[in-house]
Amino acid sequence: MTQIEAYIAEHEQRFLEDLKGWLRIPSISTLPEYAADVRRAAEYAASQLRSIGLDNVRLIETQGHPLVYGEWLKAAGRPTLLIYGHYDVQPVDPIELWQTPPFEPTIRGENLYCRGACDDKGQTMLVFKALETLITTEGGLPVNVRVLIEGEEEAGGESIEHYVRSYPERLNCDAAFICDTHMPAPDLPALISGLRGIIYTEVEARGAVRDLHSGTYGGIAPNPFHALALIIAGLKDARGHIHIPGLYDRQREAPPQEQRFWQEDPLHLAETLREEMGVAQLSGEPEYPPLQRIWARPTLEIHGFVGGFSGEGAKTVIPANGKVKISMRIPPDLGLKAEEVYRLFERRVKELAPPDVEVTVHKIHAGEGVLVSPEAPVIRAASAALKETYGREPVFIREGGSIPVAALFNDILQVPIVLMGFGLPDDNLHSPNEKYSLKQFFRGVRTVARFLQLYGAGA
Repeated sequence: MTQIEAYIAEHEQRFLEDLKGWLRIPSISTLPEYAADVRRAAEYAASQLRSIGLDNVRLIETQGHPLVYGEWLKAAGRPTLLIYGHYDVQPVDPIELWQTPPFEPTIRGENLYCRGACDDKGQTMLVFKALETLITTEGGLPVNVRVLIEGEEEAGGESIEHYVRSYPERLNCDAAFICDTHMPAPDLPALISGLRGIIYTEVEARGAVRDLHSGTYGGIAPNPFHALALIIAGLKDARGHIHIPGLYDRQREAPPQEQRFWQEDPLHLAETLREEMGVAQLSGEPEYPPLQRIWARPTLEIHGFVGGFSGEGAKTVIPANGKVKISMRIPPDLGLKAEEVYRLFERRVKELAPPDVEVTVHKIHAGEGVLVSPEAPVIRAASAALKETYGREPVFIREGGSIPVAALFNDILQVPIVLMGFGLPDDNLHSPNEKYSLKQFFRGVRTVARFLQLYGAGA
């Protein structure tokens, strides 16, 4: 056992308790009533960075939730790595589906259950502990490090975008590392080569000036929910095809090797995902293989309705207004920026709206997708570290989710991005009973420590 492995083994329980302390803070960034808790989570992250020996640790105030910054810049002649994570979490609804309280970290079997356990407190904490391990056992880090942790990733990321665009010189680096992704299986390491962008919208339809009795006014009154149903049906058909004119005008073909991988699915990922979801068959565009659908095709998903009567029993009301929350995922191959997709979406919604309602489209947040070249030295170092820890070559795959800050770093800082995370497909991100594999957490600590060593050595 190396000195690094011995240190991690000796301090496993403390590492876990430090994570549990962070997880108990309900840092739900999208709900204003949790603002004080979000700040407490930021202060907790800052205290962790100070305790492991980083310099210039501070909260960076923003118009929203604070950023957390720390640095270690004492490795003369070595590259500088910008490390990103986020301390905010998703809401917990529906709370009745949680087996244990969502902010009381609970170990069941080999997993830690809690909101944020994987996304992204657990993954960020394992990076903190890798830094601690190296500083303690080796007296310093093999590379220079800047750490930037945000508190609005689950609410659009507006503050970090403003900061990066306004002060890129404060984040001068040679590469960036984001530990907020997953692996296809516990023993199948992966590096992410592409992410989709996103637009998140709220479509509002307004009819009469007040709710109406469906007997007195039914047959002549506009119904905003019916209007929204017609709009949704016009945006996407029963076979998963999105009907937005102009959406595919600039689409590029993916490289042949990626297309072969999607078609052949040698790792049987589609079947694994089907079993994990517990469904009889997969949905979506049948002419495209499942892996292409989740990684490299645009999506349009309905997330929730607001308005009308949704309680137990009956209430014969025609609502005066209604809202539906709709997002689109935007693969980088589409050749369109998020703002361009939003404008096409908004125009199509207006075209589909019946004339008896007034429809407004609100953009909640947006972010770009990104493609990553596997040839950069920093990515080769990450690949070698994964191979050492897991005993096999990592696969390079895309991920269907969105991490807008990756595209931001790529665009503004113009550095290679390492997307290396240790989540698993069944970690229930954004759902009840979110979890994180304890084995993955500690493997992640060892992998990140080795990655930093190899990157510093020029591997």
